Amino acid sequence: MNSITTGKRWSPARLRSAFTVRSRPPAERAAYVVGAVLMAVGVFHLGVFLVDGGSWEGPVSWRKPTTFGLSFGLTLITIAWISSHLVVGPRTRAWLLGLFTADCVLEVGGISLQAWRGVPSHFNSQTPFDRTVAMSLALGGAVLVGVLGTMAVVALRGRLRGTRDMRLALRAGFAFLLVGLATGVLMIVKGTTLYRSGDHQAAFETAGSWKPVHGVTLHAVLVLPLIAEGARLLGWDERRRHGAVVIGTGLYLVATLVAVLAVTTTVSAGPPPGAIPSGAWDCRVPGAVIVARSARSGRP
Repeated sequence: MNSITTGKRWSPARLRSAFTVRSRPPAERAAYVVGAVLMAVGVFHLGVFLVDGGSWEGPVSWRKPTTFGLSFGLTLITIAWISSHLVVGPRTRAWLLGLFTADCVLEVGGISLQAWRGVPSHFNSQTPFDRTVAMSLALGGAVLVGVLGTMAVVALRGRLRGTRDMRLALRAGFAFLLVGLATGVLMIVKGTTLYRSGDHQAAFETAGSWKPVHGVTLHAVLVLPLIAEGARLLGWDERRRHGAVVIGTGLYLVATLVAVLAVTTTVSAGPPPGAIPSGAWDCRVPGAVIVARSARSGRP
């Protein structure tokens, strides 16, 4: 996507060239392909849920392979794209993308496997195999934080290629991504602590309490650069594009604060009777809210 860094308006030929996968480095091409496959895995499991039925909630459901497949696939494609703006060596970028691609496959694969086995994927040490899967997913989470954290540090230090609006979009997007990673770590630590204390039910039911914040912030690193890119395609000058990114960042900040307020209020007061379960807040699949509401009202 070299034309992004030049500030020139897109022509049809330049647009085709920018999105031609063959012109990308091997690690980036692989990330795009694997990301698309993971999203297809998520869509497949949504279809399984629609056919098979069952609960959308709980530690054993088709929700997890659906949401994780879609989210990890989209995140992998996003990181493959925006990492081209980071000022790092080609070999370093290839290693980071390769690690992240393998990690995404591990996470989605482990969660999907456990869903088909009918057992929880996280906080599960009932058998040696379950313990191995849970520990592998935890290790994968650590790798994910390490890779994305490294990219975020590069971006926040200003080591970026691109016009002023794109640089702002990337720095703000990575800042929100760090919040999403922090809430993910918080949920894992909370669930693990509860599970090891013997309160398994509480681990499964309350570990995901920060999902609203996690879901809101996780994909800002895609949305904000897309705002800059969309404004460029409309032919806006750099000042207008920068203003659009500033507005988008402000709206994301407001949404994040609202999500934090909702979480802290719910945690301190306890969920009201009939409240939507935490999984329904997973904004990576908005249809989950509709499913949860329909189930609650008794409508098919």
